[in-house]
This record gives sequence, structure tokens and C-alpha cells, in this order.
Amino acid sequence: MKRFILLDTADIPDNGGALCLFAYGDDFVIKIQGGSGNQLMNTRTHGSEDALAEIPCRKVACRPQPRVLIGGLGMGFTLASALRHLGSDAEVQVAELVPGVIEWNRGALGEKSGNPLRDPRARVLNEDVAGVLKREPEGFDAIMLDVDNGPEGLTQKSNSWLYSAEGLAACARALRPRGVLAVWSASADRRFSEKLSKAGFKAEEVQVFAHGNRGTRHTIWIAEKLKG
Repeated sequence: MKRFILLDTADIPDNGGALCLFAYGDDFVIKIQGGSGNQLMNTRTHGSEDALAEIPCRKVACRPQPRVLIGGLGMGFTLASALRHLGSDAEVQVAELVPGVIEWNRGALGEKSGNPLRDPRARVLNEDVAGVLKREPEGFDAIMLDVDNGPEGLTQKSNSWLYSAEGLAACARALRPRGVLAVWSASADRRFSEKLSKAGFKAEEVQVFAHGNRGTRHTIWIAEKLKG
């Protein structure tokens, strides 16, 4: 019988909590330390993480030297998907707040997603994605956010800023003309769709299976910048 085996813990900066990496048979699982036991992510179900990058990257791949930003490294599947759907002249930046998550992706965990951090087009930044957004006006053709469970912060309350009117305005400023913002969420949220519209985006809500073509569905907002 398979059981969870704790491999490592990683402190969440300025939070007081930690993330835990478990082995579960041939898979890896990340949970919040001391939480309800719910999984944040695992290596078996990553269909929606793949789609988070595939949809916007297909829209911008034909642009010259496209630059994209991913908020949250997670288990590396979104980064791997972005690299698969962009050409050799692309640059993919990933902002990850938790140093331990970066180290896990450089080790055995990274093998599950094909070791995308080894790709020369990828650049990982150990910092809050908010800082990158603020210092790079019109710096990116696409931005993909997967820093929490969605518009309602779970692991880090400060994540809520990203999904506020101010945070979405920062995303719009960081995008180039006709740029694309993609936001992952564990569940739908009609109010967030309205926030995107008010921030100057034309958004659609896409439902994606977490694994295969059945079972749990996650939500991805695909929002195109209307002005600038």
C-alpha cells in the first residue's frame, strides 16, 4: 500500500508556515505544513498547469523574441509547457518566492517535468512576482499566475494583492500591447471575471480537467489586454 513519505520542508518567507514535499509511490506531492492535509499539487495531475502556459504561449509564440513571466514555479509543469510552445528565441522568467521549491525542482522533482530549469531560455528568480511586475513596464508578451489556489489567497495572504484591482492594473502595465494574462484557480469566481474587465482586459473563463478528460476541473482566465 502506498503511503506518504515526508522528504523535505521549505519555509514560506514572511509567513511563518512551510511547504512539505512528500513521495507517494512514484509521484511527488506538496502540502502545507500543519494544514488540513489537502494537496496543493502533485506530479500525477497537472493538466491544468500545462494548459495555463499552452493557451497564452500559443497566442504570442509568433511574435519576435517573446518574453513571458510565470508567477509560481510549483512542480515545473507550467514552465515546461511554456518552453514546449515557444520558439528558440523566447525568454521565460519564473518568479518563485520559496527557495526550497526551486531546489526541489533542481533535484528529483524536476525530472517529473523534464527538468525545465536546465533550458537556456528559462530564468528563475527567487522573489515575489509582484516585484517583477512593478519594475518591468511593458516587459512581457504574456503573464501566467499560479501563486496560490486562485483569487482567494490560501498559502500567503499577501498573494491577494495580485488579484486586487491594483494588482491587475500592475499586470496590465507589465504587458506589451495585446499582451495576454492567464490566471489559474482551483474554482470559478464570477467576481474575478468582472475585476479583469474593469482592469482593461477582455477575459474568458476556461474550464480544464486536472488530469486527462474527466474528474476535477480547474479554471483558467485568459485575459487579453485591450489598450496600449
